[in-house]
Amino acid sequence: MTAMRSLPAMRASLARLRSTLWPDPASTSLGWWLVAIHLLLVLVVAGGISWYARGMLRDLADEQAKARVQLAATTAREDLRRMGEDALAAARALAERPTLQRLTAEGQSDALPPFLRRACEASGMDACALLSGKTVIAVSGPGLDWPQLVTASAEQSATFMALPLTERVALLGARAPFGQTGQHVYVVRRLDQRLERALSAQVGADIRLIDYRAYTASSVNAFTPLYSAALADGHSAVQRVASQDVYACAVPVFASSGEAIALIEALLPTDAVDAPTGHLVRKLVVMALILAALAVFAGALLAERVAGPVRALTAAATRLAAGDFSASIPPGGAAEVGALARTMETMRRNLIDLTTTLRRREAEAQAVLGGIVEGVYAVDRNRMIRYLNPQAARLLGVTTEQAVGRFCGEVLKPREADGRRPCDVRCPILEARTAGSARAIEHLLGAGAGEPRTAVITSAAPVEGLQVQVIRDESELEAVRRARDSVLANISHEFRTPLAAQLASIELLLEGMEKMPPEKRRELVTSLERGTRRLTQLIDNLLESVRIESGQLAIRRQTVAIADVVSDAAAMVASLLAQRRQTLAVAVPEELPLLAGDRTRLTQVFVNLLANANKFAPEDSVVRIGAEAQPGKLIAWVEDEGPGPAGRDDAALFARFQRGGGAEPEPAGLGLGLWLVKSIIERHAGSVAFERTAAGRTRFTLTLPVETPP
Repeated sequence: MTAMRSLPAMRASLARLRSTLWPDPASTSLGWWLVAIHLLLVLVVAGGISWYARGMLRDLADEQAKARVQLAATTAREDLRRMGEDALAAARALAERPTLQRLTAEGQSDALPPFLRRACEASGMDACALLSGKTVIAVSGPGLDWPQLVTASAEQSATFMALPLTERVALLGARAPFGQTGQHVYVVRRLDQRLERALSAQVGADIRLIDYRAYTASSVNAFTPLYSAALADGHSAVQRVASQDVYACAVPVFASSGEAIALIEALLPTDAVDAPTGHLVRKLVVMALILAALAVFAGALLAERVAGPVRALTAAATRLAAGDFSASIPPGGAAEVGALARTMETMRRNLIDLTTTLRRREAEAQAVLGGIVEGVYAVDRNRMIRYLNPQAARLLGVTTEQAVGRFCGEVLKPREADGRRPCDVRCPILEARTAGSARAIEHLLGAGAGEPRTAVITSAAPVEGLQVQVIRDESELEAVRRARDSVLANISHEFRTPLAAQLASIELLLEGMEKMPPEKRRELVTSLERGTRRLTQLIDNLLESVRIESGQLAIRRQTVAIADVVSDAAAMVASLLAQRRQTLAVAVPEELPLLAGDRTRLTQVFVNLLANANKFAPEDSVVRIGAEAQPGKLIAWVEDEGPGPAGRDDAALFARFQRGGGAEPEPAGLGLGLWLVKSIIERHAGSVAFERTAAGRTRFTLTLPVETPP
């Protein structure tokens, strides 16, 4: 199953590789093919020659490197043989020294070691000794197992090699008879790193002396097969050790007794051989590239001669395909190319006529779609959006690019009804396909972050695979209807309540006009006054609201004292405050600067604020009015002890038909009072703000510019 799933992926990979290595002829030019063919031929010939030459060079360099490292190893072994002869000559010369004979004859044993040390240093030996049998008489140099060396010398000859157990390196030595019978002079040279450096300098390669014990005791490594081959051959073994990047040759060293003593290893870095070879190969590559460049140049010349007319014809066809019908088709070239050019010129003229007609009709259609108020969108058989005019895009809160190609239900997002999507149960698009047309009212969430919108969608029957829908936004109309119904209900309620109270007071007056005591009549008349003032305030607010909305509210500029405005407002709401036993505390200094404004409108502002405080402040509380002057402006406030609006910001608090959210001791108003306050104050170039004071009171603050003296 896994293999079956991977088969399409493998085919796709092979197709991509094939398209990369061999371009599609339909997407490449004729000139490119001419140049590519020339380049390919040159690269095949030059590359083949370079590849064959590179192989021969590498084989030759490999053979030379192996011969060089083998020569270095055998030369080092020959140097060891000569060192043995030199050691024998040094031993004989030391044994014939009269000084050694005299010191021995006189028994001066303390003077023998210094003498032997100087003799060793002069001959380049590491140790010298005078022995009688296996008994050491005098010795110079490192401590060696001289009895074992005597045994090795006896087994071999005057020149010997040994691997003492006490030494980590092999020893090369020689002996010569001295004086009395049984006495011999021994000289020894250690096959150590110092000797390796000397041999490396002589043969021109890195020489290492490996004693046989170290070889047999070590673990298998990259050089182990080389050592084994050298010991098996008995002469030498050479090979390239790729893992170490060296050429290596191993030559075994045997004692005259046939015992394996050491291995001479010669190393030559591969870089010393590969670098010259690589340099020559690079020269071959450069030559191949030069030939390729010449081939490209020759191919370009040929392509210009052969493919020039075809390229000009292709460029003209490309402009024609892009909609540029102004340039004529260039004639020329071979007979077939000329015939094709004439045919394309005729086609160009026909396209100009057809395109002009289509563009005129498209402009007419776009003018119609762009000029209508409603949104228009079109879907295909799968209800995927294929067209969206700007009005529909704005209504749905998307761009044309975001909507086209998506399912219409994902863009419109109609609200579910009874847990089911309208797209599944009562889609007007599907209904229009059978009934010819359909109409539905949808509550759309849309793609934006705003509130849901109410829209009427009218769908037409499909035509040539496309189906057009007209969408009309009725959200604002529906909101206006709801606001109208709410305002009418509030006005009816607000007018009915005081009128009912007034009617009751009038009936009581009529029934007991002659028998009712004066205090009772006064109380009923006062109640009539309060109701009348409340109706008057409601009517004034409604009229002011209509004037503001229609732009008919004119502010008269006159000199106004804030104290007079506050006094007029206090007189108008005195009966309302008395009804709830509220006290009005006025703190407005007489020396405050004058204002330039409409006294009647400003009085209405304070009346609305005081009426608002009277409504929300508790009974038997204090309503405060204050004012103070600041540079260039006057600050006035109305403060009460009520709880204030619950969870309202300034924008919502001063909105039209916005009523307070807290508990009201009287029926709710129209929601116009604070809106009128804000509108009138802003027309006086001022501002109004709401806050809760540190004492827990509700305060409305007015900021008004003072009158500028002439």
